[in-house]
Amino acid sequence: MRLPHLAHGLDLPGSGMPQERLAQIAARRAFVEMKQRFMAAVNPLPGADGAWLRERVRRTQQPIELWNLRDAVFATLPMSLPDSRRMRLELHSALDSAFPDSGDLTSPMALQD
Repeated sequence: MRLPHLAHGLDLPGSGMPQERLAQIAARRAFVEMKQRFMAAVNPLPGADGAWLRERVRRTQQPIELWNLRDAVFATLPMSLPDSRRMRLELHSALDSAFPDSGDLTSPMALQD
């Protein structure tokens, strides 16, 4: 037996409007992309600090958790790594996209050697 009010999932939890679902998918994709950038940045870090950061980044589930780790990540990214400047710029870009009104991010000009 088919119930008419359930025919299109209107009463199912989380069904929402298509625009809401698309926004949720876009937000999730943005988070996953930012998390991948963080993982790439902390992956080459040696020692206990590197291992701790890798574990913390791996366990994040929300963008705010990556935001809270940003200072530790930037502090441990050595400028001696060839890709360090690029990684810093990519992380700043990802954070700025996720938190455009933060006003707390350092401008790329401050990243010069």
